Amino acid sequence: MASFDFLKVISWKDLLDILSVSLFFYGILYFLRITKGFQIFKGLGLLAIFWLVAELLGLSTLSWVFEKLWTVGLFSLVVIFQPEIRKALSRLGQKTGVPVIKPVGERVVDRVVRASSFLSERQIGGLIVIERSQSVDGVVEGCVLIDSLVSVELLITIFNPLSPLHDGAVVIRGDRVVYASCILPLSKSSKLPKKYGTRHRAALGISEETDALCVVVSEETGEISLAVDGKLQRNLDPEMLRTLLIKELRIENA
Repeated sequence: MASFDFLKVISWKDLLDILSVSLFFYGILYFLRITKGFQIFKGLGLLAIFWLVAELLGLSTLSWVFEKLWTVGLFSLVVIFQPEIRKALSRLGQKTGVPVIKPVGERVVDRVVRASSFLSERQIGGLIVIERSQSVDGVVEGCVLIDSLVSVELLITIFNPLSPLHDGAVVIRGDRVVYASCILPLSKSSKLPKKYGTRHRAALGISEETDALCVVVSEETGEISLAVDGKLQRNLDPEMLRTLLIKELRIENA
């Protein structure tokens, strides 16, 4: 029984401390595994081995070089992982963020679907971001303020090739079009087929960095797609698009 005496001196705070540290390092390892960080840290590990060998052999000049490299390397890592760090913080904010005051309703969904169908039939490109619980204000750039009720006519007019606002994304918040001509972050996913261009990569990007939905209409083929949580639902007809939007927006009795 003496071997279990250490349990008597461990408090619940100690257990919580151990669990917290374990989860912290698990999070770091998981982060490195799903990003380019794993390969980078393999390289840093090799450099550390070379540094240790230099220290053991008394190679003072080489040791000095490695020492300076580590100092610069800490700042370099922040720059290298800037996109991943921003994404992680964005996801954290997504869990604790204040919900959008007015949720998107069935009427807005129907108008988005009708506008998307119109654009698809005429092979006019479109990019429609629909916020859920998280604002996209800190992610999108170059937006033009609209702040108007969502309507089929407004969406079609914005994406008309002759409109100065057509080359960008529309952002819908509640029942209003708040922005047009927005520049979205581009996804770096290698899983997106090469036939899809910047518009689809932008749709994926905004769905990776926020919980927003993004409807994208291809100007080359008229194909309608929906980006959700970093995944692209492709080849949708209007009814399929409506069903997915209703489901993802959790609209009841629709």
